[in-house]
Amino acid sequence: MSSLNQVRFLKAMRNICYRSLSCTIQYNCSKEDVLKPNMKHLVENSASFAEKDPDTDKWHTPVYPKKCRLQSNKSFHPQVDPRTTSVIIFPGQGSQYVGMSKSLIEYPQVKEMYDCASEILKYDLLDLCINGPEDMLNMTVHSQVAVMVASLAAVEKLRTEAEMVINSCVATAGFSVGEYSALVFAGALEFERAVRLLKIRGEAMQAASDLEPTGMMTVFLQPCAKIKLACIEARKWCEEQTIFNAECRVAIYLFPDCKVISGHLEALKYLESNAAKYGIKKFKYLPVSGAFHTKVMKPAKKVLEKALIATPFEIPLIPVHANVDGNPYRSVEQIRKKLADQLCYPVRWEQIMHILFERSQGSEFPNVYECGPGTSMKSILRFNNNLAYQKCSNVLA
Repeated sequence: MSSLNQVRFLKAMRNICYRSLSCTIQYNCSKEDVLKPNMKHLVENSASFAEKDPDTDKWHTPVYPKKCRLQSNKSFHPQVDPRTTSVIIFPGQGSQYVGMSKSLIEYPQVKEMYDCASEILKYDLLDLCINGPEDMLNMTVHSQVAVMVASLAAVEKLRTEAEMVINSCVATAGFSVGEYSALVFAGALEFERAVRLLKIRGEAMQAASDLEPTGMMTVFLQPCAKIKLACIEARKWCEEQTIFNAECRVAIYLFPDCKVISGHLEALKYLESNAAKYGIKKFKYLPVSGAFHTKVMKPAKKVLEKALIATPFEIPLIPVHANVDGNPYRSVEQIRKKLADQLCYPVRWEQIMHILFERSQGSEFPNVYECGPGTSMKSILRFNNNLAYQKCSNVLA
């Protein structure tokens, strides 16, 4: 990072916590007011936040106590009929929508989960999810924790209506920020600590995004596409325009003919102008403010690393497959390292789907459940493994 950007980043760090961490969001204030970052506060407190407890008497036990999870002795391929097992997947940022979780409040623990999260965040998360406004909900500093809590609320619905699905789960994974939902579900991370981590993660990512004009673009590819070459030449083109150290690379592997590219806006514009040359059939800019899952997020990674070191984790009770390599976590050290790396490394969701659902011909498949807002994970699964898709159901937040 250049010295100029370092100065900008430190200035951004000083303003990130919405005037003060103790204030509630005033929805009649401007978006710019809410985004004034205070990264200095974030760095200074990211190592100590885990010791603080919410000032509330509404929460006394973990959301997912270990006694509820009986899968710790199972691998992903237990010697049982796969049709009697389940796999649960969680969506990521971008799946949120105004009105989510409204139908889930009647289920046990859901209201308490939102009360607990709101006490930590110092604003009414449930009100934001149900009533918006949409531009506030879609901001990185809010949407990440909103998606996680909504996803875990959907798990409570599933637990109430089909508890055996929870008890028979043999593996889980989450898309980008959904990986935190998966870790809470698997008993590796306490709910309250996950809320605090995502608060810091979202604020740090927003501040890193504000340093330079970057973004993300979904590209649909022809079989002959040369997307890696396209990214290399986009970076070279930026250098010719005196935009040095420009980023442009695959940030998310969705399915064989679809990827998400992250990078500087000028590089993305180059791909847009030369789409046919590189076999890009169609493209769509994503409504995000930064080049997530690339080196642009290195400043945010430093903040998150400090918070992760201060956060207690446990070995997951069921396999949780990491975004950075698709492999299940084997240790607490791996969790901390891979969650930090995830900010700058590609999300290998396509690879995770292959790891979870590849079967020899004629084999049966487990039941698959997407828990959370939207149906994006189920749709992506269809293009990776149609047989697994046919076994997939949505538990909507």
